[in-house]
Amino acid sequence: MKAHSSTYKQLRELTEGKMKRIRKGLESVKLEGGDMILVCGSYARREASSHSDLDYFLISDGDYGNKVIAEVQHVLDSLQIRKPAEGGAFGGNASDDDDSRDDILKYIGGENDSNKRITRRILLLLEGDWLVNEEGLRDLRREILEHYIQETMTDHQLALFLLNDIIRYWRTMAVDYEVRTSDSKGPKKPWAIRNIKLMFSRKLLYSSGLFSIALTADQTRSKKIKILEDLFSLPVVERMIDICGKRAMQPALKSYDLFLECISDSEKRQRLEHLCQKDRQNCDIFRGLKNEGHLFTRELLKLFENRFDSTHPIRRAVLY
Repeated sequence: MKAHSSTYKQLRELTEGKMKRIRKGLESVKLEGGDMILVCGSYARREASSHSDLDYFLISDGDYGNKVIAEVQHVLDSLQIRKPAEGGAFGGNASDDDDSRDDILKYIGGENDSNKRITRRILLLLEGDWLVNEEGLRDLRREILEHYIQETMTDHQLALFLLNDIIRYWRTMAVDYEVRTSDSKGPKKPWAIRNIKLMFSRKLLYSSGLFSIALTADQTRSKKIKILEDLFSLPVVERMIDICGKRAMQPALKSYDLFLECISDSEKRQRLEHLCQKDRQNCDIFRGLKNEGHLFTRELLKLFENRFDSTHPIRRAVLY
């Protein structure tokens, strides 16, 4: 089911075309066994614009990572696709301790579960898509879900282990935003685009996780896993429509469309990228998006309250 949101629909069609070209170009990259190359971010959500980076990463138990990354980047250069931003969670560099299949499953929680690991793991679940090895992604996603939803879980329970990790990831993003954009802590980074994305695309992704987990109540373990497999295989907007219904989603999608239109517009995006925090009140674009963002949040809250009544276990779970 597709959203009837004009900018989103346009970006979705454009992104689908780009994804087909990228996958075709990467057919020459040879991987071993169950190794795979995955993508997250706006490409995976099917809302990439000309300004979007391709946030990809390699999952491999081999030792050829740097060679593969070089091949991938060569393909992206030939297709004029923007590579991941340096220093982020998807910098494009092979890293044995972050990118192996075993470590993805081994380090869930605990002192070795770094921000980079939780970011890649939760994004893999909530928005990840494949560039090389479609079946490998399906298998890995299911394996991660089986780790979160263990055999001892009773039918009436929500997938609380996963819910808590999704909430932890959302709060980690919020804290990291303050650290990375603060005037007093380390080098300054563009803050306005990060702020707006946190209010829209990041919040919608988080909401889609909460809503999906809510549907696992009163289901068998195998059904819980199947529900989440099916929902997480959908782009985020389609997932929310599937859960809430097309008509109910329209007010939120209207706000989301305005967000997408703005960050896809070169002039508006440039103004946001160069906006100083002291000038935020004088920027009509930023103020307009912030106001729309607060409306978007209220619409998401309405969806949550209407879809899951006051007796639903997700209500208690998000609080305690």
